Amino acid sequence: MMMDVPIANQSHTFCQWAGQNGWSTVPPPELLCNPLLSVQDLSLGSPSDQSCPSHMNALSSYHNMGLANNAEQSGLHFIPNAHVSTMAPHASQDRTLPPGSLPLLNTGTQPCKPQQMSPFPPLTPHQATSPTSQPLYTDQGSRNGPLLPHQNHLHTNPQCTPYTANMETAHHARYIHSPASPVFPIQQHNQWTPSPHSRGTMNEIVPSVAPQDRSIIPQSPNSESRYGLDPEILPSAVEVIAEDRAEWEGKVFVSEPFSHLPPLATTSCMVEDQGNASPSVIRATSYCVPCEGQTALLCRLPLGALVTPLAKQITGQKPLPLCRESDCMLGCSSCGASMCPGMSWQDCGQRFYCPFCGKLSEVPWQHYQPTKGVEGARVDKDKRPELSMGSYEILGSERGEAAALLLAIDVSASALRGGHLEFVTQQLHMLLTSMNREDGIALSSVRVGLMTYDSRIHLYDLSPTLSRPHMLVITDTEDLQLPVREGLLVSFKDCVHSVESVLQLIPQFSAECDDSSGVPMELPVKAGLAILQALGCPGKLLIFHTASFIETELSNSSSGFFGSNKPKTIFQPSEPDVSLAKECVRQGCGVHLFVLSNQDVGGAWPGHIPYLTGGALHTYSHLQGELDRERFSTDLNRTVEMDTAYKAELRIFVSKDLRVSGCYGLFNPGPSPSQVTMATLDQWTTLGVELAHTRALDETRGVAIQTVLSYSSQTGDRRTRVHTLTLRCSRHLQDSFRHCQAQTLLTLYCKKMYCAVLERPLQELREELQMEITEALSLYRKHCSSTSVSTGQLVLPQHLRALPVYINSLRKSEVLLPGLRTSVHQRLQQRCQVLGLDTCGTVTHFYPLVLSIPLANNNSNPPDAERTLRCSAVSLEPTALCLVHAPLALLLWVGNQVPANVLAEAFNTSCFLSLPSGETKLPVLENRLSVSIRSLINTLNSQVPWARELWVVKQGDACEEALQRHLVEDKSPNGGASYADFLYHLHVNSVRLLQ
Repeated sequence: MMMDVPIANQSHTFCQWAGQNGWSTVPPPELLCNPLLSVQDLSLGSPSDQSCPSHMNALSSYHNMGLANNAEQSGLHFIPNAHVSTMAPHASQDRTLPPGSLPLLNTGTQPCKPQQMSPFPPLTPHQATSPTSQPLYTDQGSRNGPLLPHQNHLHTNPQCTPYTANMETAHHARYIHSPASPVFPIQQHNQWTPSPHSRGTMNEIVPSVAPQDRSIIPQSPNSESRYGLDPEILPSAVEVIAEDRAEWEGKVFVSEPFSHLPPLATTSCMVEDQGNASPSVIRATSYCVPCEGQTALLCRLPLGALVTPLAKQITGQKPLPLCRESDCMLGCSSCGASMCPGMSWQDCGQRFYCPFCGKLSEVPWQHYQPTKGVEGARVDKDKRPELSMGSYEILGSERGEAAALLLAIDVSASALRGGHLEFVTQQLHMLLTSMNREDGIALSSVRVGLMTYDSRIHLYDLSPTLSRPHMLVITDTEDLQLPVREGLLVSFKDCVHSVESVLQLIPQFSAECDDSSGVPMELPVKAGLAILQALGCPGKLLIFHTASFIETELSNSSSGFFGSNKPKTIFQPSEPDVSLAKECVRQGCGVHLFVLSNQDVGGAWPGHIPYLTGGALHTYSHLQGELDRERFSTDLNRTVEMDTAYKAELRIFVSKDLRVSGCYGLFNPGPSPSQVTMATLDQWTTLGVELAHTRALDETRGVAIQTVLSYSSQTGDRRTRVHTLTLRCSRHLQDSFRHCQAQTLLTLYCKKMYCAVLERPLQELREELQMEITEALSLYRKHCSSTSVSTGQLVLPQHLRALPVYINSLRKSEVLLPGLRTSVHQRLQQRCQVLGLDTCGTVTHFYPLVLSIPLANNNSNPPDAERTLRCSAVSLEPTALCLVHAPLALLLWVGNQVPANVLAEAFNTSCFLSLPSGETKLPVLENRLSVSIRSLINTLNSQVPWARELWVVKQGDACEEALQRHLVEDKSPNGGASYADFLYHLHVNSVRLLQ
């Protein structure tokens, strides 16, 4: 078994930021002599000279398979909705394997003979010598059209031949390629002899493995494929996204019960609710659920959904319908599920059947209406959102306390020496006096509280009856007792002058306590929680912290730690943090921590409590630079402005023959995975829900999933938001594969694995992830294909073409495969940030958007004419400007051959050498290029929940290392395999499981 280990002896010449995230472009000597380091993190199975008698035997030998090493190039055929084939290079008899290479087959095994195989008919002498023979790839629309015969012929002249592939009908695939399909050059290379028994009807894309011209830009060895595969011809996530956008962008997706696959999460599309919730709210992993539990297990793909209860609606879309509780029909009296279109009516509308518990409920006389038609729909169906809409909201009759905004400012000696308190207090004053909420309610009507702290707590009585605010000092921080309650939270319009006077005095404080030992972050949290508990209201607690943090318990260092079996000592919060977070959840207190200085906090990572309460952690470098201050201002405004649900309780209902087996996200798990309680919840928060069968499903009724979110609004209104999704069922395994989407599976896998790091070893999680995908592809090949296909052909379901590159990126992410240059705290924060992202954000994180900015000086070009590139070094041309967009980073790559006039228009300098690299702010210039770049950056920044730094990365500069970890198709700086190598081994192991 090959273990995941970071590459040793890497160059450490890098800039400050790149040193934490990238790798050197100078290849270490080991890479030049050991060709197998590029696949050192791949687990391979063991060979056997006999076919496994059962599927379980095949799985048991999975991690012990060996493969012959080959220095030759191999061809790989890609077949959506079909099957894959193994390919391995020649093992020359006169060549020895270098150290660290994959193990040879066991001596007792009869290895495949290294002969050349082709799925094409034998070449005629004329075809073999004709210089005009051009290989083509085309599509046939007939399912029963002529198939390529299975061939084991040995071709000594690897000339290209015309090649025609078959394609499934619309029943097999969601769409058919247009006749104007791309034409790819093909060269045949050595492959293993195919299995004589394979079946499948397919779309076939045969990538070329001809050597590419690498003379354009100097290439890192991480861009090369160990097995001669051309990465540019492998299944492309960029093409999948582009095809979906071409199909759906500008159109309307009608979401109705038993609807087909929706647009991808990366496609902006209007949704019309006709009885099913929008995919932006609930997105199922498969829109055709297996009827049998055994079929679901055989599929090997997780069954579940992604839930974003407060997802923001697209501009121009109809607002969510609002019903008053007194006018809205009640749901099931047995299980508590809310009314939805999935309820079926009986006895002329006097009773209804609940799909979630299977019981009948009586309709109250005041809500009774008769039914009509064959389907038995109520006559008032179109007038009631709860009967006709997949999503609606109920306004409760009771009203609670409005949410408060509580500010806690560190005034310890470290904070006073930093010199940034004046800026922070100015920003707070500007925010509180000028900011209005999106719903039109002025922030001046919100109750505001203010406190400062060092090793003590300073509370402020802001009562409008006082001539000036009073400071109350609490020295006993172990047992916090509030001296007063009145005046601690006051409507801002009544205390504007008091708050302003305190904010002006804070920078003038003198240090009274020595903070050399640090200040516990729990201190302001406990004080703020005590205030909210005393006044009985939820709220947001914003903490602005500068002093060092006190470590509450010892923690392991990162050196060698992530290879151990005890990750929970780092990833898991301490018991005091968990207890304090649970108290905040009960009160509805969301903690947002702003750390205003770079500091080594050791094991006392301060983000556990903020993220467990629905808040966040923001870090800055002393707020000395203009860019840091802009980022702080943006984060502060977004935190206060964000539409937030307080005291949120989420209940998940599923059809009676299913159960919720797991729920993944940023929250404290409760006794049941179907019930989640959170202090605060915003529009970005997304949870992953995994389902399991309890018994066979009824194919005629389908599957219903409902989420019911009960929460308090900013003004204290108690609301309930209901989302229902109805899916079809099938007894055929093929239907489950054809109704899956790679982006949804990636997001659920990510949430599941990132939650599992609290308990399980990282190596075990990586192996499990690889094994699940391998088994899924193997079983798809075995059970879902109908015609023979050679073992040299890669078979992927049509809508899962991008799944291998996504899964490889997840496996080698810094959370599951940490590198030597990333601190423990960066990994912890990245885990929490990614866990809270929605599907679109998660996909962009694991496969960043690389945009080539058009440089032609042509005013006719639209500002959005950027071309999306693959995440690989070969995509970056030296004459190009490329913007790399990921939720956690924004990079502008500048090629060393960009024309001088382009540099002048974009950066106000015509010399490449004088162009500064690193964190920067683009100059505001009045020309087409400058305006389009800045407009694009603003658009991309609006799609993430936090402010980001813009980094300019020059080609050949040391900071270019920071770019490399975002090029996920290349080899990872942490030792993770390239996309081409991972796909090769994924294919090899999937075919091995069938032997």
